[in-house]
Amino acid sequence: MFEVLVYVYENYWQGDACPELHQLSRKLTAVGFDAEEIQAALVWLNGLNIAAQNTQIDLLETAPADDARATAKLPKGFQPQSEGSLRVYSVTEQQHLGAQALGFVSFLESAGVLPPHMREIVIDRAMAAPGEPLALDDLKIIVLMVYWSFGEEPDALVLDELCDDADFRVAH
Repeated sequence: MFEVLVYVYENYWQGDACPELHQLSRKLTAVGFDAEEIQAALVWLNGLNIAAQNTQIDLLETAPADDARATAKLPKGFQPQSEGSLRVYSVTEQQHLGAQALGFVSFLESAGVLPPHMREIVIDRAMAAPGEPLALDDLKIIVLMVYWSFGEEPDALVLDELCDDADFRVAH
């Protein structure tokens, strides 16, 4: 499934250029991907599309969390995350994601490149991915796909961290 997602990211890096799912399926089949991998990736991408459409980025970025106007515009029952809040992961999330993936999500959050609304989509899509614990390289692909779904490109240093193979790094 992740090979298909990487192909989609590389070939349709502008999310709006990506064809509809049934047409994408035909294109992926023509490229030579396995039917089961394509189906799994399309189901996963559909979930990503739904999550991205239901998130209202503009409301979170246009005003501070304590601004009453921004809070009034938020969907009913949705509260912005305060600066002092802490995300607690369920036992199921901890088991499925594993220590490396959770540590990487924490790193991205503390670096200020993974806002709370995107973090929740990353966690949701990671929970929908196969593998327990989830491989760190697979989580990096998920983070890239979440950025892609919002039509955003990560900062160059973040992109380097997401695409860099740590096995070939040389310690100084």
